[in-house]
Amino acid sequence: MPLDILTIGEALVEVMRTDINQPLDQPSPFTGPYPSGAPFIFAVQAARLGMKTAAIGAVGADAFGDCLRDQLIADGVSVRGLKRIADQPTGIAFVAYKADGSRDFVFSLGAGGHLSTDMLSADLFEGLRCFHLMGSTLSMSQSALEVCRRALEMARAAGAMISFDPNLRPEMLSPDQARVAFAPFIAAADILFPTEEELLQLTPAGALDEAINHLLAERPRRVIAVTRGAEGCSVYSADGRIDANGFPAEEIDPTGAGDCFDAGFISALLEGKTLAEAAQLGNACGALTVSAKGPMAGARQRDDVERFIRGD
Repeated sequence: MPLDILTIGEALVEVMRTDINQPLDQPSPFTGPYPSGAPFIFAVQAARLGMKTAAIGAVGADAFGDCLRDQLIADGVSVRGLKRIADQPTGIAFVAYKADGSRDFVFSLGAGGHLSTDMLSADLFEGLRCFHLMGSTLSMSQSALEVCRRALEMARAAGAMISFDPNLRPEMLSPDQARVAFAPFIAAADILFPTEEELLQLTPAGALDEAINHLLAERPRRVIAVTRGAEGCSVYSADGRIDANGFPAEEIDPTGAGDCFDAGFISALLEGKTLAEAAQLGNACGALTVSAKGPMAGARQRDDVERFIRGD
């Protein structure tokens, strides 16, 4: 059965500090593992919204790999694209939270950083409706970038809509390097999910409006959803601009908020919803995500999200 949404990238588990202001360079307690990896958080949220979803990536043949794989299976995410690599450990992200809301990461990508073209099974792309890529994946290595280029070609050949979240990680790739690496994916994207800062870093424009106008002129049917965290988002298209307010939420764990926003927005569009409705669903998914500890814990089922939007 053809997929609604396919994504690709770093498969991880997350191990996090138990409280804020516990730096990673000093002894302090951790909690975890939690299934994670930005593309996989995205895939789980899309599946919980009712989309037929799969994610391409790799884990080790170990307990952490089982942790992620079991979560995908429980949520109905196809694991046809998930490879086990016997001689590599599953990727781990160690995370510490600061009082100002920022985070420190130490990544050990292990198997999660091993993408290869033999993982791009043609059956995953047949009849595919949307292919979603993230800058964090492109930033892992030159080989990962090349695999994603090939995956992009396959998705476009299948007639899939292309969505791209720059998800810029300066600790992995500088903005100057990312501008070059991301260029083919930005050019191909039917939907873009940048922050305002990312737009200005990844385009030659000196102002937001200039960047938006350039991107829409390049591809007039493109949709650009500029994410603004708790404030919501602004959606730009040939029909103009839509501002959608965020939903109030107590922030417990911000990991995955953008990934779940993307999943909500894309799911709504695939269901034939308006851009305003897509923005609302995306904002609701993002707000709910931060309200639970663990990258996937706040990704909710469709009924829960709809009740949240109604204020029930």
